[in-house]
Amino acid sequence: MEVVFGEILLLIALSVIAALYASVGHGGASGYLAVLSLTIYAVNDPVWLKQHAWSLNLLVAGIAFFTFRRSGFFDYKLAIPFVITSIPAAILGGYLKIDDFLYHTLLSITLIFAAWRLYTIKSDDFDMDLSSKPPFYIALIVGGIIGFFSGIIGVGGGIFLSPIILLFGWSDPKTTAGVSAIFIWVNSAAGLVGSSISGQFVIDFGTLAPFAIAVLIGGYIGSRFGSEKFSQNAVRNTLVSVMMIAAAKQIIDLLWI
Repeated sequence: MEVVFGEILLLIALSVIAALYASVGHGGASGYLAVLSLTIYAVNDPVWLKQHAWSLNLLVAGIAFFTFRRSGFFDYKLAIPFVITSIPAAILGGYLKIDDFLYHTLLSITLIFAAWRLYTIKSDDFDMDLSSKPPFYIALIVGGIIGFFSGIIGVGGGIFLSPIILLFGWSDPKTTAGVSAIFIWVNSAAGLVGSSISGQFVIDFGTLAPFAIAVLIGGYIGSRFGSEKFSQNAVRNTLVSVMMIAAAKQIIDLLWI
């Protein structure tokens, strides 16, 4: 009974994470990593965590991209330079085999950063003056750096790209969501390819199937309501708490490596 209850809670958590992230054009990998790292599935296996997070990312980021693009919130000229260099960089990052200590360190930092971003961002917090798009070479560099670290950690990179775009006023929030969604999708696919060709393919499709259904439901709901203003404070704060707990667990694990 306890096992069944725990499985239901896990699926609900994954669905809520997908809904929240999809509402801002993200796939939710940092949230999936946070939750899954607390379960018996992970068994301290960075490759398992990364590949399952990327797989769920592909589903949710894909839904988010099509939803935002269909609503007119996408800019090809802004997205393409970031994507060009992120793909090979993410493949390389996914291909690399890193030791547990480095992975846990990078994952802890990423979870803390994601929790901070999620806690501080507000749905009506982006009334700003937009500047011109970034110089092409700057976008190439930014895309490559984010792609590489996304491949190593197991995320799509949206938690890094979105704040940069908004900080420099390169686009409005909703268009940023559309750009981030496609960026996350291609990086997740590239990271998964890189990880797989290195001989590390460990996806358990039997385990992945219920996870996929949960995030598809959440991603659909979140992306549909992403363009509307609705209170997410309680869900956001809960997710922040989960991320901080997961980060603390990673730090504790570091002490035992």
